[in-house]
Amino acid sequence: MSKARKAKAAEIRRLLTTEGEAVAGNTQGFNQGRYDSVESLDDYSGLKDRAREIKEDAIDRLPSLIEELRESVEDNGGTLYLADDEADANRYIREVCAEQDADRVVKSKSMTSEEIEVNEALAEDGLDVVETDLGEWVLQLADEAPSHIVAPAIHKSREGIAELFAAEFDPADPPETAEELTMFAREQLGELIEDADVGMTGANFVTADTGTMALVTSEGNARKTIAATDTQIAVAGVEKVIPTVEDLQPFVELIGRSGTGQDITSYISILTPPVDSPTIDFDDGAAAVPGGSDDREFHLVLIDNGRMAMREDEDLRETLYCIRCSACSNVCANFQQVGGHAFGGETYSGGIATGWEAGIEGLDTAGEFNDLCTGCSRCVDACPVKIDIPWINTVVRDRINPDVGLALDAVEGLTPDAEPGGVDLQKRLFGNFETLARLGSATAPLSNWLADAGPVRAAMERFLGVDSRRDLPTFERETFRAWFRARDSTVSDPVRRVVLYPDVYTNHVQVERGKAAVRTLEALNVDVVVPDVGASGRAPLSQGMVATAESKAREAFADLDPYLEADRDVVVIEPSDLAMFQREYERLLPRENYERLAGNSYEVVEYVYGLLEADGELSALSAPESADGADGGERVAYHSHCQQRTLGLERHTEAVLDRLGYDVVTSDAECCGMAGSFGYKSEYYDLSVAVGEDLAEGFRSDVARDRTVVASGTSCLEQLDSLLDRPSTHPIELIAPDG
Repeated sequence: MSKARKAKAAEIRRLLTTEGEAVAGNTQGFNQGRYDSVESLDDYSGLKDRAREIKEDAIDRLPSLIEELRESVEDNGGTLYLADDEADANRYIREVCAEQDADRVVKSKSMTSEEIEVNEALAEDGLDVVETDLGEWVLQLADEAPSHIVAPAIHKSREGIAELFAAEFDPADPPETAEELTMFAREQLGELIEDADVGMTGANFVTADTGTMALVTSEGNARKTIAATDTQIAVAGVEKVIPTVEDLQPFVELIGRSGTGQDITSYISILTPPVDSPTIDFDDGAAAVPGGSDDREFHLVLIDNGRMAMREDEDLRETLYCIRCSACSNVCANFQQVGGHAFGGETYSGGIATGWEAGIEGLDTAGEFNDLCTGCSRCVDACPVKIDIPWINTVVRDRINPDVGLALDAVEGLTPDAEPGGVDLQKRLFGNFETLARLGSATAPLSNWLADAGPVRAAMERFLGVDSRRDLPTFERETFRAWFRARDSTVSDPVRRVVLYPDVYTNHVQVERGKAAVRTLEALNVDVVVPDVGASGRAPLSQGMVATAESKAREAFADLDPYLEADRDVVVIEPSDLAMFQREYERLLPRENYERLAGNSYEVVEYVYGLLEADGELSALSAPESADGADGGERVAYHSHCQQRTLGLERHTEAVLDRLGYDVVTSDAECCGMAGSFGYKSEYYDLSVAVGEDLAEGFRSDVARDRTVVASGTSCLEQLDSLLDRPSTHPIELIAPDG
């Protein structure tokens, strides 16, 4: 495993150096474009709800919709072929090309055709296969795989493409600017399209009622491949079928905005093939030859290739709702740094790729990149059909776990989790952090000294993959719960009563944070209890240890339930634990229990905001010495936690700080890169730091360099402390009255 981790780390470093800058610039641009574009929609959330409803219905009725589509296509004069797998699809496509005595096939962009490797299959028959999408054509010339679902050559720079064209074509006047490169490609591809015999496209959507296809592209090449040839082959997965033409509306509104940030994609072609436009004879002065659909052949090749099995898989089924927009890639901090050549499998890339690759290629392929998903959940909000991508990644990770690492069946039953013996030791270590923390606190400070000793760090890196460059947490001898038990409450007539959840880090490492939360709540006349309750299950869930996470969730709910019965609100300091209560517990608990806990749990500063809105005494909290902002008030640079943003809670912290008189600048970096255990793992340390540097640079800027650094999440604080030369603090510690 040590060699495998070193090899993965080396490949990530290579991609960070060679492709990272181009990938980051493009994906971050797409992502910002999405934010800007969806602001113009009157009902963005409603459109997403409608799109999801259509996909849910379509996948539920898929067999009958396919038969309805078959009738529609045949009534239109075309042929529908339902292919079982890659080999079946390629056999049929090769037969069609052979019947046409084709020499050249021109293709518009299609991930499904990439999936079945149709180019290679046709090349075996001696056919010249030409990609007409600019990005795909560049990669075809370079003999490289796509790095992005929508923008396949996103990792290529303008200079790199210019060098490629110069080497491949040796033009007399080599193109250099973006416009020159595009025009050069247009001329080259135009000649190739003119001499083509068969045009092949994908299909973003196919409607069962009329056999209508929707093609969404940024270039006009898809239309050209259809118009310039008298035989069209459309290749699509069965999941692309939707019930009616009217159902296209929400997808047309969402797909461009979600993928590239365009209000509407450059070309949206809605056609019902065989098209009735006349064929073109380029040898006769590009004159249109009279005719119509009778002159054209149309073959729709619908491909199963594991999809019907995914449809029956409760956890992979949602993957089939995917409309291949790439929003999950663009919003993902890890993808932004390394692209699909690291964060992807045989065909698909980004967060949703785990589901596709697991269902189509198998768990081995998905396992090669699955751990690059940190479960931050920002992709869920970005997804236009609201797929729970982190859950798919977690489930696949769970299925992979018993088959990797050291198959030490002898440890089964001897570890504090519910997993089989084959789970990788690194995952087992991080998944059982609660047990490690208990031991650490019980034996502190000896445990801290021992863990930081050189030989121990070297052994941890070699055998457990814990990077020696990363500082380890320092355990406190007196836990937060022990501190609370030893004190008396100061609230006699409370306005609210809460149970303050002692997450593992607050209880064993960041004890002062917990004390600050208690002082703050009590200062606002809230009665606080800190119970003896176990971990939320976030740590094992992040490692794909679903059985253990479910066990932890049930235990945590059982411990908190009496307080819910007593009408206490649950207040949580760590956003990732709150996300467990409000999101992941829906998968791990009976619905009634989940809804009860989720509906009565709050992030600590969110709760403070609510108390202040209900006429809480602002003067009870710690404000800057001068509350006049730039004229003397304490200046703060704030970073919110990923899952805090997903839950829509970061504004509460900003509002509380502002109300107290702090001069607040909020970071626009979306992720710290630490992501719990991710930043500790030797194979991902460099990637974690690369993501973190984007955040750190903002705090080093002219506007933020002299400000107090404030962050809401444990991981964020750890990363900032490691990258900056000044300390960071949690907002609850900033506003808490003195103890």
